[in-house]
Amino acid sequence: MSWLNKLLQTFFNFREKSDGDVVKPFLDHMEDLRWTLMKMLFALIVGMAVSFYFVTDLMEVLKQPLAAIDPALAKDMVALRIVDVFVIRLELAFFAGIVLSLPVLIYFLASFILPALTRQEKKFLLPGILVSTLLFLAGVLASYYWLLPQTLLFFYNLAIESGIKMLWTWRDYLSFCSWLTIGAGLLCQLPIVMVALAMLGMVDFKLLSKTRSYAITAILILCAIIAPSPDPMMLITLAMPTVALYEACIWIVWLIDRRKLRTARLRDI
Repeated sequence: MSWLNKLLQTFFNFREKSDGDVVKPFLDHMEDLRWTLMKMLFALIVGMAVSFYFVTDLMEVLKQPLAAIDPALAKDMVALRIVDVFVIRLELAFFAGIVLSLPVLIYFLASFILPALTRQEKKFLLPGILVSTLLFLAGVLASYYWLLPQTLLFFYNLAIESGIKMLWTWRDYLSFCSWLTIGAGLLCQLPIVMVALAMLGMVDFKLLSKTRSYAITAILILCAIIAPSPDPMMLITLAMPTVALYEACIWIVWLIDRRKLRTARLRDI
């Protein structure tokens, strides 16, 4: 576990830099981390409790993409074990709780990473959380209304062509839907992450420009993995917006670098 200690120590050193000249012992950082995780866990539990109250409605919403393809598929989904019904409802409440409590989770995480935000920086925190939440929801909704139906349709047609009767279980279906929707939401966090790293001085325009080809290759591989079909057009349809998003992030970082340079010149005058 020495690598974990080194990683934590590096991160804690970064926290001290953001907190000015305040130097804390390692255990004090761990205590801050413990309290942050507890607050995030409490927020997630509250989100899960609210979601669990509406879990029956959420299950109906989750069945809609499948029902649009074949109503019989949504009607005939089964649970294989006695406890599956409860576990399915709990898992659905968990994923919905993540979405519901996301702004609070981001706030607690940002407060831990940057414990000493200036008044000017705090002005950007709440708008950043709002934009991050909206981007996440945009990815989830885009996946639910477009990527998920296309993926389900591909596998449904594949089963029909193969002469295989489709009988899906609720646990498999929930896991499949959650992977696509939550994954798409997290992918849309790319601009926020890159802007935050640039503002913290961890990346700059020069570095991102040099590694552009590697990033595009990684994006193509990721899109090939999550593409609902091996059709090249589908791969292009998925990859083009993602690459465009990454390219936009690079130029946003360029603007941040220019602003930092202008601010530094004004201070020298």
